[in-house]
Amino acid sequence: MVVSVFLEAARRRPVPRTPVWFMRQAGRYMAEYRAIRSRHSLLEICARPELAAEVTLQPVERLGVDAAILFSDILLPVVPMGLDLEFAAGEGPVIRNPVKDAGDIARLRPVDVEESLASVLETVRLVRGALDGRTPLLGFAGAPFTLASYVVEGGASRSFVKVKRLLYGDPGSWHALLEKLARVIGDLLLAQVRAGAQALQVFDSWVGALSPEDYRSYVLPHSRALFERLASAGVPTIHFGVGTATLLELLREAGGDVIGVDWRIPLDAAWERVGHDRAIQGNLDPAALFAPREELERRVRVILDRAGGRPGHIFNLGHGILPETPVESVRAVVDLVHAHGSGP
Repeated sequence: MVVSVFLEAARRRPVPRTPVWFMRQAGRYMAEYRAIRSRHSLLEICARPELAAEVTLQPVERLGVDAAILFSDILLPVVPMGLDLEFAAGEGPVIRNPVKDAGDIARLRPVDVEESLASVLETVRLVRGALDGRTPLLGFAGAPFTLASYVVEGGASRSFVKVKRLLYGDPGSWHALLEKLARVIGDLLLAQVRAGAQALQVFDSWVGALSPEDYRSYVLPHSRALFERLASAGVPTIHFGVGTATLLELLREAGGDVIGVDWRIPLDAAWERVGHDRAIQGNLDPAALFAPREELERRVRVILDRAGGRPGHIFNLGHGILPETPVESVRAVVDLVHAHGSGP
């Protein structure tokens, strides 16, 4: 069986070269994906395992990345809980019946993930079979806070006023909501491992909206409970957030074998704060993929140099690939990282 540099690095073991993969590596910047998307909605692709598996595999074949990540959406678990999700043109995800109060939270239904999210688990099985041990598969889910943000705000938000109104004004209901979400998220992630996922990433995409004090009071207990539960799966876990330069120590405290960091903090400074007994993932600015090749390569080398060859670095962006990104630039980063090697 092929030894995975990605899985080895996630466990902070020495590897011959730095592994690289990209958040949103399957998506609109690839012609192959656009061809499928022209015929099917996002939710249709997620509901059809053969299509979701095809999209998952596209960047592995095209780019030569060191990990595949399941094509799905972090909001799928809220649908069987009783929420009305759609992807509106130009708006992104929209929840038509957002959670507003304790009564709404009480009405959220428990979820049997093996039944309600069977298509996601079948996609995992199809992808594992197709990869045949060549490349590991990452499963994923949204973190409790980020799912709660969508559920309460009804979609993406810049101010998070509705979220903060709930957590400040009715903390008991807020904690009840996060407990319910963490339970479903944990069930889904553990089911993904049973289906064949070899590592897990938890996306806390909106957690940078919180102060350290609020994170500790209103989020950390739930994220920590989730990661403690995931430890039983025996696979590496990645804890990623955006805008977390003020929260890194708290993310470490919440859990994760690997801490993913965005581009707003130098990689070596972030790793020092996280602690070198954890692996780290990141952290090229996604917009750098639009830079001239010479500048792009310089920025990649800076990150690799900041990692210093220490075991445990996984190269990635600081957030997802943007829709108009040139595929050639993404492939160039893969080739450059692979050519750089690893070790001091």
